[in-house]
Amino acid sequence: MTTSKSSVPQSGTDDARSADTERAETDRKRALEAARRNASSASDRDSGTETPSLKLAKEYLSLGGHRRSMIDDNSTDVRQWDEDPPEAEQFWKERVETLPKDQRKQVEDFLPTINTP
Repeated sequence: MTTSKSSVPQSGTDDARSADTERAETDRKRALEAARRNASSASDRDSGTETPSLKLAKEYLSLGGHRRSMIDDNSTDVRQWDEDPPEAEQFWKERVETLPKDQRKQVEDFLPTINTP
């Protein structure tokens, strides 16, 4: 299969970097929507048994929060590439960051992950 040079940006060029950035942004948006759907379907499936951690994660996401979790060997780290809307940022600082470490991790586990397409 041959690929014309005009359709594929050459590595290291501004066009290649722009394509990577656009692809990453699209992937992040898809992951966020998938996480919202997953949280919603988990809520529907487990109605009445929704945990406080899931409720906090869903509320944060519903406020437009952009944080994503990175889970590696049962260690969770939260990353944030895009700035949260003020309401989501305030919610995170007041309702999530103030939780004990084990409860905060439970909330973080319900966030979309960086590995989600």
